[in-house]
Amino acid sequence: MRAAGCYGAASVFYTGTRYDRAKDFITDTKKVHQDIPLINIDDLRKILPLGCVPVAVELVEGARALPEYTHPDRALYIFGAEDGSLSKEIRDWCEDVVYIPTNGCMNLAATVNVVLYDRLAKGNNTRSGPGFGAARKPC
Repeated sequence: MRAAGCYGAASVFYTGTRYDRAKDFITDTKKVHQDIPLINIDDLRKILPLGCVPVAVELVEGARALPEYTHPDRALYIFGAEDGSLSKEIRDWCEDVVYIPTNGCMNLAATVNVVLYDRLAKGNNTRSGPGFGAARKPC
């Protein structure tokens, strides 16, 4: 949630029960959940906001390296669990699959921060180009 707040995400969706078990430990010290909706959903494919492109972030064969990636104007970034991977079914559903080139794997929080920072750092370098303006946000 902290990364979502830092980089201006409009909402955060999650599946499964891990967060429900972990929220009692109050790791959201900035209380970002009070400003950004945090929504549990059973299937991410059911909530794709209009105009958003699903983008899987996964270290798999065939994924595009993040430094060369041009982000969609509106994206729904999908990250796997800390100790697992996204299913092939989800990756196949996504329009894009990207990875962060590293010498090893990163934890989930670091991965989310790198992807959202990459989007911010590239500025208006999105698919519709510089004319799109500063209004673009991750879904």
